[in-house]
Amino acid sequence: MPENTYLQKLSKTIFENYGNDFSNLIVVLPNNRAKIFLLEALKEESHHTFFAPTIISIEAFIQDVSGLRSIDSIEVLFEFYTIYCSITAKEEIQSFELFSNWAKTLLQDFNEIDRYLLEPNHVFSYLKDIEAIKRWDLEPQNKTELIDNYLKFWHNMPIYYSELYTALLKKGIGYQGLLYREAVANLNHFSNAIGNKKYLFAGFNALNQAEEKIIQELLSLNIASIYWDAEGTFLNDPYHDAGLFARKIKSSWRHYKTNPYEWIFDHFKEPKKIQILGTPKMIGQAKLAGSILHDIAKETPLKNVAVILGDETILIPLLYSLPSEVTELNITMGYSGKNNPAQLVVNKLFKMHQNAINRSKNTYVYYYKDVLEVLNNALIEPFIDAKKLITVINANNYTFITKDKLFEIQKEPNSLFLLLFEKWDASPAVVLETISAVLIEIKNQLSNDSESNKIAKAFLYSVYKVITKLTNYCSNHEAVQSLAVLYSIYKQIIDLDEVSFEGEPLQGLQIMGVLESRVLDFDTVIITSMNEGTFPAGKSQNSFIPFDVKRELGLPTFKEKDAIYTYHFYHLLQRAKNVYLLYNTESEGVDAGEKSRFITQLEFEKHPNHSITHELYNAVLPEKANEAVVIEKSASIMERLEALFSTSLSPSSITTYIRNPIQFYFQKILRISEVDEVEENIAINTLGTIIHESLEALYKPYLNSLLTVSIIDKMLEAADQAVLQQFKMVYKEGEITKGKNLLAYEVAKRNIYNFLHYEKKLLEAGDAVTVLYLEHNFQQVLIDDRLPFPVTIKGNVDRIELRNEKLRIIDYKTGKVEQRSLAIETFEGLTLAIKNDKIIQLLCYAFMVQSTFPNVAMEVGIISFKNLKAGFMPFQIKEGKDGISNLIDDTILDNFKTELIDLLLEILNQEMPFEEKTL
Repeated sequence: MPENTYLQKLSKTIFENYGNDFSNLIVVLPNNRAKIFLLEALKEESHHTFFAPTIISIEAFIQDVSGLRSIDSIEVLFEFYTIYCSITAKEEIQSFELFSNWAKTLLQDFNEIDRYLLEPNHVFSYLKDIEAIKRWDLEPQNKTELIDNYLKFWHNMPIYYSELYTALLKKGIGYQGLLYREAVANLNHFSNAIGNKKYLFAGFNALNQAEEKIIQELLSLNIASIYWDAEGTFLNDPYHDAGLFARKIKSSWRHYKTNPYEWIFDHFKEPKKIQILGTPKMIGQAKLAGSILHDIAKETPLKNVAVILGDETILIPLLYSLPSEVTELNITMGYSGKNNPAQLVVNKLFKMHQNAINRSKNTYVYYYKDVLEVLNNALIEPFIDAKKLITVINANNYTFITKDKLFEIQKEPNSLFLLLFEKWDASPAVVLETISAVLIEIKNQLSNDSESNKIAKAFLYSVYKVITKLTNYCSNHEAVQSLAVLYSIYKQIIDLDEVSFEGEPLQGLQIMGVLESRVLDFDTVIITSMNEGTFPAGKSQNSFIPFDVKRELGLPTFKEKDAIYTYHFYHLLQRAKNVYLLYNTESEGVDAGEKSRFITQLEFEKHPNHSITHELYNAVLPEKANEAVVIEKSASIMERLEALFSTSLSPSSITTYIRNPIQFYFQKILRISEVDEVEENIAINTLGTIIHESLEALYKPYLNSLLTVSIIDKMLEAADQAVLQQFKMVYKEGEITKGKNLLAYEVAKRNIYNFLHYEKKLLEAGDAVTVLYLEHNFQQVLIDDRLPFPVTIKGNVDRIELRNEKLRIIDYKTGKVEQRSLAIETFEGLTLAIKNDKIIQLLCYAFMVQSTFPNVAMEVGIISFKNLKAGFMPFQIKEGKDGISNLIDDTILDNFKTELIDLLLEILNQEMPFEEKTL
């Protein structure tokens, strides 16, 4: 702890005023966090053994004075709902979910009214009159039911308040404001009953009306003393918000008419090195904080260093950014329950089962994404052996899967699997039992061998406590009748929940939130997220009481909340010698915002003893936005190329290389294929496969037969069934009866119909057509002295036909192709241009088929379903100005082979690496 801190002065004063006997002394602090630091300060002050005084928080003190037990906001909400139901007509009672939307805000207003000791009926009457005046000009006949209900709400406010207040008082419980009001009412009895006890209030700044009244009363009875941590610089400045509350108390309390105001310090004027550092985004700030700590650790121990998180969500990125020099660490804040990994498991379970129930309670159908999110969760995946199940879901395209099907695939489910996918159609209490059992089962599967498992168990225990609390609510209140309400309450509780970290609070680096820093002082302070809307927090009006009414009645507004933030900020700087203020320079995004006004204020009101520097940090940008990938050809790559070329080099592999050699390397050398995933919406390539397969199924019965119009008519009749059958075979269990998939199904049918009508039209015009092959595999070995070994070109041809005694090779394309992309003037440089990929593919087909039809001139071309009016588009060679040849003979194929061999030699050249082609 640095020298001359507030707690050191406080501990010295305690020994001076009370000696070594603290049996009757009770020290009241703003929070529990400061207790251990005060005990350490007391220990350092004395060289003898002593019994420490009782140290409590202000909340515990108010609870003692009031004689009531404080309850959390969710329990208050349930109690309020019970009152609401008892005084509202049955037909007007809202569901708990709807009720909680406005009740939470109203309870906050009740809390503020009580904490500031306002007369409730006066406030509610005032609000009701304001709303009535807003509608003074409405004639009775113009009043709607909505307006009546709205005015009734304001009329009922005092009833809600008094009934709830009375009910809670009878049970000996209360929300924070109620406890404050009762503490004030019980003050005389309390002060008479405390005997010889003395109270010492320390480290406070902003007090509500009830706290002011209680402390002043105890001061007047000489049974309490209070020591402030006020900075003279701000106290004497009538406009500085950091001294707003101190000035008000110093001038208005009767106690200070005859007694000195203690204590006023002058530490802010001391020399300070303040560095203002801007960097993009939250991660940038975490990395920068880690770098600062690395530099600090070289020169001084980190014991007197604190990292204050303006936005507590930065905690995890910061922990990952801490340097190796941080060997001891204390996190004096709770980790948000919303980000708890175990909470995410429960959240996904709620989502999966709610969706299943909403879809159909009887069949209980799960959505595949919900199932996979649960199965792939890091806390579940290692313990259920669901790899086969995930593979089956992906391979069979199960968009929706029934509970029965799930258990049919997972033939020997373990107990955890059974709990995860058990039906949630019972009462909320039973559902909570199931969730508890899931958490216990996961805990039992985790060993104690690793630190990560211990952390996982801490996360699980935190959520388990929330579920237990929720179970108690359900057993005590009848409001929770549905899964939707249960989930709504669960989300509200988890928002309030925190996972507590264990650490040694007096050793090493301190990481804490802004409020946890109260009363504490450090030599070096690093404050993150110094942006408007974060530190200080932005204006928020979550209240039924308008701003001007709040000001008139003396309730706190955003002005007072800003003053509290201002005090906390300047208190952090008060005794610090080195200060680092980090802010996000980005003006857009979730965590973005303008630079904090506190930074601007510091710069504008710069003190002569303060050294202030302002720097911007940005990530180092590479000179090139994207470096092309280059893969040298090793001996093993050459072996793989030889194996591929000598057995089955497909036309599509050749065109893949032309488009991007790196893609060829990944697909053909490393054999990396796309991950098999569920196609929720039919992909373009899947649609193409379905159309190809449908045409094959329709034409196959008539192979080697002369096609007639009547045959095509039969195909048109069978087309619907053929397409449906192919959809089921290719798309498997995918949903095709609605949405985008239904549109894709209709598109596939339309393409087939259009093609068959095109075929029929040509037959009616006199074409003689015999289909010889459909989706047939052809191959031919390319032997040439220039090649190191024979190369086998092998692949599937969509269709080969004899049309008007000419051999024609057809490639179907579901995308749009135009004739001009299939024509060349010369073979020179054919394999160098990506635009020639379709020509190369067609000529490869011609070369492959050549062995089956030697010395036969042929046509090879494309039928594009998106350009069907163009019909069959053949490969063409332009000869001179007007000459165009469609026929492919041995001479053309020899010219093509020359170009193809050059390309193959390039691929097989070990000196030429695979190099990525960038656009």
